[in-house]
Amino acid sequence: MIAASLLMIAIVTQDQSSLRSAPRDSAPQQAVLAQGDSLEIRGQKGDYLQVYDHRRERAGFIRATQVRSQSLKPEAAPELLSVVRFLRDTPGSESLGIGYAAAYLRAAPAEAINGEAFDALGTMAERLARRASARQGKPGGDGLAAHLEVAASYGVEMLSFEREGQLQLCYNGDAHRRVLALPATDNQKALAALALTRHDCMAPHLNPIERFAQDNWRADVLDRVEMRDLPEVLKNRLHLRKAGVWASLAFQRARRPEIAPAVVRTAAARALQELAAVNKAELTDTDAATYGDAAIRVGASRWGAEPAVASDNSGNGMRSITKLSVRLSTGQPGETCVHVVDARHDTQNPLFTRCTYGVVWAASATINRQGTALALAVQPLATWREMWVFQQGPKGWGVDVVPPALDNPSLGYVEFAGWVPGGTQMLAAREARVDGRYKTSFEVLRTATLEVEKQADQPKNLSTFYRWQDAVWKGQTVALR
Repeated sequence: MIAASLLMIAIVTQDQSSLRSAPRDSAPQQAVLAQGDSLEIRGQKGDYLQVYDHRRERAGFIRATQVRSQSLKPEAAPELLSVVRFLRDTPGSESLGIGYAAAYLRAAPAEAINGEAFDALGTMAERLARRASARQGKPGGDGLAAHLEVAASYGVEMLSFEREGQLQLCYNGDAHRRVLALPATDNQKALAALALTRHDCMAPHLNPIERFAQDNWRADVLDRVEMRDLPEVLKNRLHLRKAGVWASLAFQRARRPEIAPAVVRTAAARALQELAAVNKAELTDTDAATYGDAAIRVGASRWGAEPAVASDNSGNGMRSITKLSVRLSTGQPGETCVHVVDARHDTQNPLFTRCTYGVVWAASATINRQGTALALAVQPLATWREMWVFQQGPKGWGVDVVPPALDNPSLGYVEFAGWVPGGTQMLAAREARVDGRYKTSFEVLRTATLEVEKQADQPKNLSTFYRWQDAVWKGQTVALR
């Protein structure tokens, strides 16, 4: 690190700058520097500055044209901040901007520092992490590695996660937290909250207790942002982020037996409200994918907003019709068992039983007119909801699981949308992220095999679906947004 008493430094402005042992081009190279590196100035010889690199603990010479000499006196702070403002939104110059931000924070009096410099620092660090994640295995990776090293030398910490076979880098958010703690504009606080609550930067290895605590913290950070005077674009982004966070909280709360159903309904209802609050006329092209992401997250947990079903004397959830009903009981620790029962078969002697570690939304149970099939929503993950279809066959009752997509569980939901008279067909709606794209489909399934017979991207384009879609589903689903 550079000595605190230094009043003049040289900030490297060009990548691949050589630190040489003597003031001439033919001198041996001591190190290769990247933009943003800070050096102590100890003198000048000809076209070269004599410098000391505290990070590498090496002295040497560097061409004066490859650096910018910068004073760290308090009166130089406004000039440094002007450069930081310029570099904040200059892609490819993140490490240089971080170097200037660090210089400004050293030069400025403590009482003059507010959230602006940390907003810029956090923005540049986050963009650098995105660039590094996107450029894995592509040309230019060496330059990015040098920029990451420069950022790390200033205390900018990156976190790495493996997602879908690729390494993703995320900024740890220290600067954004400082924005929230210091005087800052509403825009700066909103951007900081969005950066700190990104879904894709949640550590995938968190256990349920840690994830629940993290989701509660994210919800609190977002709710502290004053939205009244924000531009519509930022309001939309905050609503979308809140929708996803509250949908996750609905799932997390439903998994905890000590939390009352009313508290679960509050979280799920909040997720629906935030999604509905989005001004779609003001959505930008870059926010289209974010909107689809938030809608799927909300759709996965939306059954949590529905009133709890009736209970039997033992307190187990129950949804009944004349011939058939569903009852829940506790299985192994963390398990919920689903029992299909009728007037002659209770939970002790059910028609069929299947247990799961997912959240069973008992209020979603719906039975066809013949009483031979039952559809149920089961959510094993916060962003993934399946449809279980129980059916009576020649050998008795069984169950088939219909997933939102055929790839690894990531982001999606599939839900019952109606029974077609005759008992041979049923309707389903499906939304999922497949190969990085968001896809919505409305389908006619063969009840016996659950194979898709017909599908369309709009209900009106599928006559069977449009005619027989369930009225309750139509009034509750987010697929028709």
